[in-house]
Amino acid sequence: MTHPTLFIPHGGGPCFFMDPAGGPPHQMWRPMQAYLAGSIDSLPERPRTILLVSGHWEEPVATVHVGERPGLLYDYGGFPPHTYRLRWNAPGAPDVARRAADLLRAAGHPVAENATRGWDHGVFIPMKVAVPSADIPLVQLSLRADLDPAAHIAIGQALAPLRNEGVLIVGSGMSFHNMRAFGGVASGSSAAWDDALSAAVTDPDPVARAARLTDWATLPDARFAHPRAEHLLPLMVALGAGGDGVAVQEYRDMVMGWTVSGYRFG
Repeated sequence: MTHPTLFIPHGGGPCFFMDPAGGPPHQMWRPMQAYLAGSIDSLPERPRTILLVSGHWEEPVATVHVGERPGLLYDYGGFPPHTYRLRWNAPGAPDVARRAADLLRAAGHPVAENATRGWDHGVFIPMKVAVPSADIPLVQLSLRADLDPAAHIAIGQALAPLRNEGVLIVGSGMSFHNMRAFGGVASGSSAAWDDALSAAVTDPDPVARAARLTDWATLPDARFAHPRAEHLLPLMVALGAGGDGVAVQEYRDMVMGWTVSGYRFG
C-alpha cells in the first residue's frame, strides 16, 4: 500500500508532558494531543518506519540521521526539571536513512549523514504522544538551512517512493509560529493566514498547490505568521512527498491565541 504523508503541529516545548504525575496537559493543548494520539491509528496500515522532518534541525544540505539509538536533545528552556528527563526510546532505521539519501542523491540533491545528534523536541514530543510504545523505528531528516521552499518541495518529491516501502513521511512544525505574537506585540491575523494557507495546501491541482506553497510569503499575514520559515518548511516536504494525492486539513484549533492546522496528503 501507499502511505499518506502528514504535516503535524508539535506544540510548544514539552507542552503535553508538563504534569509530573502524568495527568492530562493544560486544556489548551488537549485537542492537539488527541489529534496526535490518533494520527497513527488513523492510517490504513501501521508503518514499518517513520521518516520525520522537524523544524528544529537545519544543516547546509539535507542530512539524514543514520544512528541506531539516538539520544534526546532537550532543546527547550525554562520548563520543569522532569521535562528534561522525558524518554522516547524508539530505534533509528539506518537502512531507511540510507535509502532516503540514495533517493535524494539520485534526484540531484546534496546529502550528508549524521549518526550522533539527538532527536530534538520536534521529534520526541509529538512522537511520544503518537507512538507512546516507541515501537516504530524513526529516521530524522534535516531542513536545508537556506529554507528554500521549492527545494524542500523537491526533496519531498524525491522521497515519495518511500511511501510504497512502508514508510510514513511526517513534517513536524507549526503552521503558525511567531513567538512575539504570544505577548500581543506583533499585529496581524493568524486566522486570515490559516485560511489562506489551507486554501493553498488543499488546492485540488497538485501543480498549483506546489506553486502556491512556493510563494507562501505572498499569502495574507505570511510574515506575521512566520517571521522565519523553519516551522513551515516541514509542510513543504510533506506536500512534495504527497504527490498528486488529495490534500486535506484534518486538524484546526486555537493554541496560545494562534490558529494552528495539520494536514494529510495522499
